[in-house]
Amino acid sequence: MNKYINFSKLLYEFYNEEDVLIDAPMSEHIYFKVGGPADILVTPNTKEQVIKTISLCREHNVPYFLLGNGSNLLVKDGGVEGVVIKFCKLNKITVNGNELTAYSGALLKDVCKAALAEDLVGIEFSCGIPGSIGGAACMNAGAYNGEIAEVIKEVEAIDTLGNLVTLNREKLALGYRSSLIMKEHYAVISVTLTLQKGVHDKIEFRINDLTRRREERQPLEYPSAGSTFKRPEGHFAAKLIEDAGLKGFSIGGASVSNKHSGFVINHGQATAKDILDVIAHVQKVVKEKFDVDLKTEVRIIGRD
Repeated sequence: MNKYINFSKLLYEFYNEEDVLIDAPMSEHIYFKVGGPADILVTPNTKEQVIKTISLCREHNVPYFLLGNGSNLLVKDGGVEGVVIKFCKLNKITVNGNELTAYSGALLKDVCKAALAEDLVGIEFSCGIPGSIGGAACMNAGAYNGEIAEVIKEVEAIDTLGNLVTLNREKLALGYRSSLIMKEHYAVISVTLTLQKGVHDKIEFRINDLTRRREERQPLEYPSAGSTFKRPEGHFAAKLIEDAGLKGFSIGGASVSNKHSGFVINHGQATAKDILDVIAHVQKVVKEKFDVDLKTEVRIIGRD
């Protein structure tokens, strides 16, 4: 029985009916395609709705979770308690000179397209990351020797008290797959990047080259959350996993990818437990063989 049904009625006071889902299967909202239901899932169209939602949750002691594109997330089979706030409809992108501002739900591939249209260089490294700009700012996403910290100017966010705040690069405290936003559980509303003028053909070539490399090397044909593990200092997670003889290791419908051993994939009808069990086994074997602790890059949430 969903104990938040009565609370959902308060949300209908400032949401359209289609923007509030009850018992929403999270398998339909994350790239891994697993996970039980969210008690409530809302898709705000304005930052005012985000502020109201967070304030209402705090007032009624209802837990809430902020969801971008679901590309770096594993939801457990028991689902998510309370309210999931999904930012997919907050996706406007504007360009002013060499500054690009994108609302939290804008996909990185669309941010790259907008930058290319204005001959702006600096964000191409992210073209293959399947996440949103809000999620990228939250975790300081990176790929191919680039990361968001190199181009970010500021973030407009909502703090846990419901206040709208602007955080510059220094205040964001961006580290390897970490930030103040993640640590303090702020909600990203928009991200402003400072880019540089470049040559259109060169930018487009770089985007196409990185896209090709990603398609060749990563198991994009299967549901996953990208790189499962953070890079341990002095090592590469994928090499450790391969050297441990774990490439292709599987439990249920989850396995270590044969194409790229840094990816745990859903190769068919996996449960979240299958994926978690594969992750745990990989961590155990790598620790035993190499005395290296593999920490997950994928975020894991929800009820067992």
